[in-house]
Amino acid sequence: MNLNAHFLHAVARNAHHRSFHRPGCGAGGILFKARAADYAVGKLTRGKAGGYGWVVSNGSKQFFCRVDASLAYVSRKEMVSILSSGRLVKLDRAAFEASIGGPDPSIPQWSDLQAGRVKPADVGSCTPTR
Repeated sequence: MNLNAHFLHAVARNAHHRSFHRPGCGAGGILFKARAADYAVGKLTRGKAGGYGWVVSNGSKQFFCRVDASLAYVSRKEMVSILSSGRLVKLDRAAFEASIGGPDPSIPQWSDLQAGRVKPADVGSCTPTR
């Protein structure tokens, strides 16, 4: 799957960086470049430490980008909290939305995260794979 416009930040500033971060995170921020369209994002997987993320590659370079989203909608009645350890905690969507005053459009769908259809806000730090 080719990256869409939301994931164009998958290009490191240069080849010497060991990791890169989202825009707005300081000098090591990721560049939004058209050449990032050469990158592909895989399905949601678990990293060596157990946390969720995606493998992003352009054929010669591969990066593992961690999930930065902490919540995701699963269905009309259920949502999950995504812990950094990789554990998923089921939540009652109606109770959660009642506590925050309604649905939050910034919370991604779990199916979108699983398929690799991500927005910049859902993506955390990226590190080269070995």
